[in-house]
Amino acid sequence: MTGAGGPGLGAGPAAAGGSTGVRRGFLAPYAEIFAIPRAWRFSAAGIVGRMPMSMYGLGTVLLISAGTGRYGLAGSVSAVGSLGGAACAPQLGRLVDRLGQHRVLIPVCVAFALSVAGLVAAVTLHAPDWTLFACGIAGGATMPQTGPMARARWAALLAGSPRLHTAFSVESVADEVCFVIGPAAVTLLATEVHPAAGVGCAALCALAGSLWFASQRSTEPPLVTASASPAAAGQAGPAVRHRARLAAPGLVVLMPVYLFIGAMFVTIDLSTVAFATRLGHKPLAGLVLGCYALGSATGGLWYGSRSWRAPASRRMAVTLCLTVAGVCTFWAMPSLPVLAVVIYLCGLTIAPTLIAGFSLLEATARPGRATEAMSWLSTGIAVGLAIGATAAGFILDAFGPRWGYLFAAGCGVTAALVYLAGLRKVAAGPVTGAAGPADPGVGPADAGTGPAGPGARRADAAAERAGAAGSGQAGVAAGRTD
Repeated sequence: MTGAGGPGLGAGPAAAGGSTGVRRGFLAPYAEIFAIPRAWRFSAAGIVGRMPMSMYGLGTVLLISAGTGRYGLAGSVSAVGSLGGAACAPQLGRLVDRLGQHRVLIPVCVAFALSVAGLVAAVTLHAPDWTLFACGIAGGATMPQTGPMARARWAALLAGSPRLHTAFSVESVADEVCFVIGPAAVTLLATEVHPAAGVGCAALCALAGSLWFASQRSTEPPLVTASASPAAAGQAGPAVRHRARLAAPGLVVLMPVYLFIGAMFVTIDLSTVAFATRLGHKPLAGLVLGCYALGSATGGLWYGSRSWRAPASRRMAVTLCLTVAGVCTFWAMPSLPVLAVVIYLCGLTIAPTLIAGFSLLEATARPGRATEAMSWLSTGIAVGLAIGATAAGFILDAFGPRWGYLFAAGCGVTAALVYLAGLRKVAAGPVTGAAGPADPGVGPADAGTGPAGPGARRADAAAERAGAAGSGQAGVAAGRTD
């Protein structure tokens, strides 16, 4: 376990309550986690490697529409690519947990680059439509999942530490940065350089980031095998056997929650474009949505700079309800400047909500299935984006942007109700063999502190690996609660 003088960051008490405040400055927690040797390398590599998630879909549309003049075909290929990624991401996560990150990531990133090359060749050579769909699905299915892998590395390095949510904050802010920079970069490249330059840059980022990430072997999480034997699982009853199929028991609640959150996000995006267009200021839609991303990044950085004593399940309930409450006001906004201010304030709680969800899964994931569990959340959002975009399109065409915002609010309210109804199940620990669930109030700061918890096993393995690498130089005392 990590502790005083150990290799990791000290795990302070996790009593129920609020934030304990910050004594050493806003950036001090971030300095602590990046003081771990080679931590910044895999985090930076993960950011580069995940850039395609914000570039590939739009780049596909720009490439095919420029080469064929058929926007319907371009959108369809992009959609099947997204569905391919949603279907395969959890399976890739399971392979990563079973075989190791570098063994899966290297062939996957090469396959993604080849798929992109095939798509460019098919468009250039005016190949049959089915070849575009085949390459689009292959590209989506093999897109490197460096985001969940980076979170899994942080979870191994900081198991039992209150600084784990700080690391997850870094990754959530990185996601926001990717979705701000990626679409702008791919649009500029595809329109000003060459139609294939956008997806080509996405493939290059995937190759460079993934290979760099895979080369960081010293921080790669150790392989952990499930402790439940088939006999124990058979004696545990049908309910336990059913839950054993899930990477984390809370996924049965968090998957639909994240699906509705994804539908809410994409509906807000489309409704904002429609609202700006109706007011005659369509170019300002990007600026308004940028305020949303800026608010999320600001909230994520603030959230990660503090040590929280309240369990992650309670924190997510609060931030999710605040997010939805803000979205419920969008339909009444009289102008774009007012909407920009309100949307920024609403965005402050988005990243904390997503961070808390990943923290819950890390704390309750079954041994050796953390990457798979986090990949399922990404899949939930991706499916929500696809469904929400379709439904929002019809609503906006028929009724206009204010009804689109109301639909977004409905998706948010549904997400909040599903989460609150399943709050006890979300906070429950993993089922291993015939053992019962862990304390339902577990949070990232206190998860796995018992000797039998998966967090404890990950912490011990991380301590041995980090100790060999000299990470005891991080020099953070145990029990610090800020």
